[in-house]
Amino acid sequence: MSTPTRWAGIPLDDRRAERRGLLVDAAFELFGSGGETALSVRSVCRECGLNTRYFYESFDGIDDLLGAVYDKVSIELATVVDAAIAVAGDSVRDRTRAGIAAVLGFGSADPRRGRVLFTEARANPVLAERRAVTQDLLLDAVLAEGGRLHPNSDPVAARVGAAMYTGAMAELAQQWLSGALGTDLDVVVDAALALVLRRE
Repeated sequence: MSTPTRWAGIPLDDRRAERRGLLVDAAFELFGSGGETALSVRSVCRECGLNTRYFYESFDGIDDLLGAVYDKVSIELATVVDAAIAVAGDSVRDRTRAGIAAVLGFGSADPRRGRVLFTEARANPVLAERRAVTQDLLLDAVLAEGGRLHPNSDPVAARVGAAMYTGAMAELAQQWLSGALGTDLDVVVDAALALVLRRE
């Protein structure tokens, strides 16, 4: 439990932000390691050493907190993917490969991330809703990248391709994280790249 002096001298907004961050990190640990059944107001507060009254300072309930966990991990993934693509060069092949590798590597580097973004997001309503929004954002990003690389492409064909790519990436990540595709990331990325670029 927090002590009376823990927040001494820290401005109110900073205190609240720090407590919110502690709660999100605790929920990520619990949910990422044990799934939905491991998550409750008490378990989260116990994990981060906060009184339960601080929970409701930041969140309406567990669903609200779980949504914040998804948002945090999703933003981290976007940052990693953007950074990987930024240093990949200008070719379609290199940028596509960098993006695929970044998504798969991000999930497997910490299985808790994959659980939040892909595995549990299929069944949990809160995560499923967040995942749908993320898919739309990813589709827009793929369209923007495609438009930059192929400015004269047919808009309908481009949107069809982007939709297929984003849906396939979600399933690919799920299969990779489940272990169904083996353990060699490069092999999986190369196979995916060959299909995306229609090369054998």
